[in-house]
Amino acid sequence: MKFRFDQRPSDSSFVEGVWRTQSQGGGSFTSAAETRWEMVVTRQQGKTTFTVKGPETQARPAPIPEDAEFLGIIFKLGTLMPHLPASKLLNGGVNLPEATGKSFWLYGSTWEFPTYENADTFVNRLVRGGLLVRDPLVDDVMQDYPLDLSTRTLQYRFQRATGLTHKAVQQIQRARQAAALLEQGCPILDTAYQLGYFDQSHLTNSLRRYLGQTPAQISHALQPE
Repeated sequence: MKFRFDQRPSDSSFVEGVWRTQSQGGGSFTSAAETRWEMVVTRQQGKTTFTVKGPETQARPAPIPEDAEFLGIIFKLGTLMPHLPASKLLNGGVNLPEATGKSFWLYGSTWEFPTYENADTFVNRLVRGGLLVRDPLVDDVMQDYPLDLSTRTLQYRFQRATGLTHKAVQQIQRARQAAALLEQGCPILDTAYQLGYFDQSHLTNSLRRYLGQTPAQISHALQPE
């Protein structure tokens, strides 16, 4: 199994990034926990599928379709589709119905499948049509800004916009920060201390749950044979 992977930033304030890849042969991989949702276009054996994928709360094995092409649009935390909230997509996704070989149905209208080059234009059309919005409260919560709202209201709006609780987002992001430190060569105990884990066991359990790897596996993967 081989991959050719490209990724680029986006000009849209709603989008984290755009990626594309191809698979040669099938197989599987470990899909890590993810706080953001995305749209994925899959082309395989002459058929095109448009999938809206929700956030993932833990790592899990995932199949790789054989000899397929993929395009993904990753949305920033706080971006949502009001008629298809992330909470309904949590740990899963939905395939939108195909209209023609070049388009799909979304909220009563046909839309051409986006490409790697025109993904930003596609997103801008969704925004202008009111199918894609952002809740600024999410950024405020993530940056610990004081807000004159009740705890219950904050929790409701945050989870409605992201599909996750604030605590879950923090835990997943901390696990990714830990992996980044380990990949930079930071010792396991120092990584645990810097990010506020109770001990090495706490760090190990977190990375195994959210990334599907232990700290030792991440560190050893960087060591030359």
